[in-house]
Amino acid sequence: MSNIDYNDLQFYQELGFKSGIEIHQQLYTQKKLFCHCPAGKYSKEHDAEILRHMRPTLSELGEYDGCALMEFKTKKNVIYWLNRESVCTYEMDDTPPFTVNQEGLDIAIEIALLLNCSLVDEMHISRKQYLDGSIPTGFQRTAVVGINGWIPFKERKIRISHICFEEDACREVSDIGHNITFRTDRLGMPLIEVITMADIRTPEEAKEVTAEIGRLMRTTGKVRRGIGSVRQDVNGSITGGSRVEIKGVPQVGWIPALLHNEALRQKAFLDIKKLLEQRNITEANLKVFKNDLTKALANSKSETFKSNLLKGNVIGGIKIGGIGGVLNYKTQPTKTFADEIAGRIRVIACLDVMPNFFHTDNYPTYEGSNNDLTAITKSLQLGNDDIGIIVWGSKQDVETALEEVRLRIIDAIRGVPNETRQPFRNGITDFERILPGANRMYPDTDSPPTRITAERIERIKQGLPEPPWKREKKYIDAGMPFKFARELASSERAPVVDAVISRSPVSIPSERDKVMASTKVNLTLVGVTLTQWLKSLRRKGVDTKKISNEALIELFELYAAGKFYREAIITIMAKIAQGHKVSEIIAKDSISVIPAEKLGAIIEQAIKDTPFKPFKAGTDDLLRKKTDFYIGRVMKKYRGSVDAQALKSDIARLLSK
Repeated sequence: MSNIDYNDLQFYQELGFKSGIEIHQQLYTQKKLFCHCPAGKYSKEHDAEILRHMRPTLSELGEYDGCALMEFKTKKNVIYWLNRESVCTYEMDDTPPFTVNQEGLDIAIEIALLLNCSLVDEMHISRKQYLDGSIPTGFQRTAVVGINGWIPFKERKIRISHICFEEDACREVSDIGHNITFRTDRLGMPLIEVITMADIRTPEEAKEVTAEIGRLMRTTGKVRRGIGSVRQDVNGSITGGSRVEIKGVPQVGWIPALLHNEALRQKAFLDIKKLLEQRNITEANLKVFKNDLTKALANSKSETFKSNLLKGNVIGGIKIGGIGGVLNYKTQPTKTFADEIAGRIRVIACLDVMPNFFHTDNYPTYEGSNNDLTAITKSLQLGNDDIGIIVWGSKQDVETALEEVRLRIIDAIRGVPNETRQPFRNGITDFERILPGANRMYPDTDSPPTRITAERIERIKQGLPEPPWKREKKYIDAGMPFKFARELASSERAPVVDAVISRSPVSIPSERDKVMASTKVNLTLVGVTLTQWLKSLRRKGVDTKKISNEALIELFELYAAGKFYREAIITIMAKIAQGHKVSEIIAKDSISVIPAEKLGAIIEQAIKDTPFKPFKAGTDDLLRKKTDFYIGRVMKKYRGSVDAQALKSDIARLLSK
């Protein structure tokens, strides 16, 4: 996998690869979207538990959505854990929604403007069906706020189809068999969904575009950070294939391998389609025969069969005519067509103990397995080119599973099915659900329209931050190294860099930190401070959120004015986090700069007070070791008040005498 070039444009163009992304980003608001519960208040305990069962509803056109019907077939018991501090009766669909969160709407409009979108003049709330249980109402309230946007990317534009303002779903706790459990603390938190057009040409580009849009949203300083606050759905297809959505990719770095393997998976199913065509297998003439194998396998020595029969379960089988060898066809690096069927059975029939079926083209070996295979062949009336698939479980689950096997073979005859797939770290995906369609959307009659006035848009425009790609260029042009410019361009610390550049402090105390022509300050030091040193303080337990941008701006101004040396910066920031002002810290902690004429006396006193004793006689480079020793002695007491380079030079000079 590591040797694959995920940016090989020619390779992906030959496949006809194209991709688009959907980014779901939580917004940093105090309240949830349609109620007054606090947003971002997570919990590990719950005060109540609710059991629900989901049922599909008709769309405006009187049709059922295929995904909703699929979810209904799972017959899930949906359990919700409720904590009274983070949910109310709205989330449980016992009361209608409050008016939409205006703070969140302002943030959504701001991001839509940054993405160059045209804004709607009136926002209408719709209901989007979700029968997987992640939302107790069975639908998500969502609204379009902007359309037809774009971002610059590699000398071209990636088009933004639309931006939605919507509520977040529950957090899944477990999904075992017919029981799925959710925590409801995240439910209802405001988020936006940014949807691009299929303008992405390689898997690597998909990663880069996702990262760029994420950077832009973070530039506002009004989106949530941390695990679970942002999730990506990645869409991919190739010529002759279908749009497949890889749902909820948790890390941007997973995207290239996932899309690459999806492209090859679709290529594999197009090959399977051709193979079935060559065998003259169509939907119309597909030979299917189902039978109950419980009695035929009653005396089986298979531990799988025996344990299920002891539980009162049944064993069922289905013959698929003429597809011999097809289930062993490789579809992903470590997966075959048989694994695709296993995923469908796992999700829809809720038979999630693996393996969840056997098939006669690769039947397992155990004591008496040949006898069982003979019984299966006879019961299912298998010919040489036929395949038998054997499933076990409750009668209802087995019936559901066998029908899903038939439907998945029909999908293979058609080519590549539209579906949503679950991602894994190794770049492999598995079936999650049938891809939802337009039939799951209908108006929300509980929520009135919201006007988005010209005055509101103008107010938000006045406070728009610079896009990160413009900030990044500005920082690099001013002399900041790329790695710092890249990170800080979308950081909440960007205003500090902007202020340092615009205010142009007059001088720098150290010869080592020479002033830069454009800014009069060393932007490498600024980058190190705002990235590496702040992270170091966080790792030591310092609450760096208490270090305001205003305090950091003052710190750099006083540093540039020669009030202290760079070695004091970390110490000063730690004390800022404790509530002290920069000027007070310098005064109270004796950090002010020691004049050069006094430094010699301090060094001489340190040498006199603590004679240097080498660890062993005859040590090489004795002068260097003695110099380092006395630098440490002086810095321990005067760090930030003396320049390290000047100190080293003076100590070496005195010792050499």
